[in-house]
Amino acid sequence: MNAISSYLGSDHTRCDDFFIQAETNVSNGAWEQAEVSLAQFTEALERHFTMEEKVMFPEFEQATGSSAGPTAVMRMEHQQLRSIVALMRDALAARDAESYLGHSETLNTMMQQHNMKEESILYLMADRVLSGRQEEIISAMTSIDAPA
Repeated sequence: MNAISSYLGSDHTRCDDFFIQAETNVSNGAWEQAEVSLAQFTEALERHFTMEEKVMFPEFEQATGSSAGPTAVMRMEHQQLRSIVALMRDALAARDAESYLGHSETLNTMMQQHNMKEESILYLMADRVLSGRQEEIISAMTSIDAPA
């Protein structure tokens, strides 16, 4: 049986790989490749957020009877992360490596903290409270397309 924690945890790694590639491209002044890499990262991140916000979080909230707990905090953090990604896109469009790298450093720190909370707390809780429904939930998350 697949675990929600494993599925979403490995998706964090997939997003991280795109993030690192974009940051490397900006550092090297490879602007066109950086645009591609940042677009891939943004798409992967939005798909990840969508899987959580449209599938896992609602299922978790229904099972626990609460939408005011950890999922509310994660949704708020998703919005903060989206705001920083927007600043990175602006810096990339301006070909401002210093600004981009400053924002990416902030994003990286926030993502690490966010992912740690999800992986060490929320996802493990989801594995427990959604036990027996994990395959169904993972299947629903897998079918999510990246937002346009």
